[in-house]
Amino acid sequence: MSFSGPDRDILQTLIGFDTTSRHSNLALIEWVEAYLDRHGVPHRRVLNAEGTKSNLLATVGPNVEGGAVLSGHTDVVPVDGQPWSTDPWTVVERDGRLYGRGTCDMKGFLALALGAVPGLIAANPRKPVHLAFSYDEEIGCLGAPSMIEVIQRELPAPAFVVVGEPTDMVAVNGHKGIANFRVTVTGREAHSSQTQQGVSAIMAAVKLMAALTELAEGLERDADPASPFTPKWPTLTIGTVHGGTAGNILARECKFIFDLRTQPPLDPLAILAPFVAEVRAMDAALKARAPEAGVVIETLSNVPGFAPEPDGAAENFARRLAGDNGPPRAVSFATEAGQFQRAGLSTVLCGPGSIAQAHQPDEFVEVSQMERGQAFMRRLTEWAASAG
Repeated sequence: MSFSGPDRDILQTLIGFDTTSRHSNLALIEWVEAYLDRHGVPHRRVLNAEGTKSNLLATVGPNVEGGAVLSGHTDVVPVDGQPWSTDPWTVVERDGRLYGRGTCDMKGFLALALGAVPGLIAANPRKPVHLAFSYDEEIGCLGAPSMIEVIQRELPAPAFVVVGEPTDMVAVNGHKGIANFRVTVTGREAHSSQTQQGVSAIMAAVKLMAALTELAEGLERDADPASPFTPKWPTLTIGTVHGGTAGNILARECKFIFDLRTQPPLDPLAILAPFVAEVRAMDAALKARAPEAGVVIETLSNVPGFAPEPDGAAENFARRLAGDNGPPRAVSFATEAGQFQRAGLSTVLCGPGSIAQAHQPDEFVEVSQMERGQAFMRRLTEWAASAG
């Protein structure tokens, strides 16, 4: 069976919406709502505080317990500065691959879920299939928590959650969490020949970044050899550094952002406790030299890890639908799965495409992966129709 027809058209439409996280996703949400309306599927929005972005919840089938949730995010990462050879907002097929921003991560899964709606309705399902589409996953899984609260409060308890992140259409039962932090160092400007008169924010920030480097190296040295993740240790990286105005001026400000990815059940805040103590000591030392100086550390996001469930119901469910008999698998990238799991919902990752293609120029998903995804959805429809 070739990946063509309505599913392909849906994918093209979804890719055509530039839902880079800095933009609103409401145009895409409106299109999905209109599509669901044509099929008589009830839905509701779960908006952000500003009303500029929205999650979307929909239910196909009866409003009873024991259903399956198909979850995915609507936002994508930027294409800025990437050397694309095709229009990133148009699906282009070449050599068995479908190119476009989000084909892999993760509008391909959304297209499969939406494409399954007519077949699900025709099957007169006895168990519901819930669609749960979120916003702002790419910048810290910010949208999903409010949607999960609505699921817990208003939906009959679902039995499984399938988060359709790219896993090559096999079941993944665990991933690391990610916490993002911003450190802002404030100094006092002065001529660089008169260091006694000022405080260089950059010089202070370098000491803090060196402490983080030492911490990262220690985490690698202390890696658990039994860890199922690659790499086996928590990873800490400094992603951006900004500061200073000129080479001969002591910098008034320096900011840097770092992330810490930890396998469950490790707590990133506990790991960072010694560093936070150094931040406080540096803050006091800078204020002693200049009252306006100091250091502030902010938590930008803290996405929980996703832990393997003993005899996980969702994992077993996804394996049956995907025809997957392989070994247990864990990944190092973070998703919304840990948030669903923390809410008490049995969860699994399973979706088309490879994470190696995500966030890249000329992002693509293999046509064969989308065909496997269609087979998954057909088996899901059979399950919903036959479930007792």
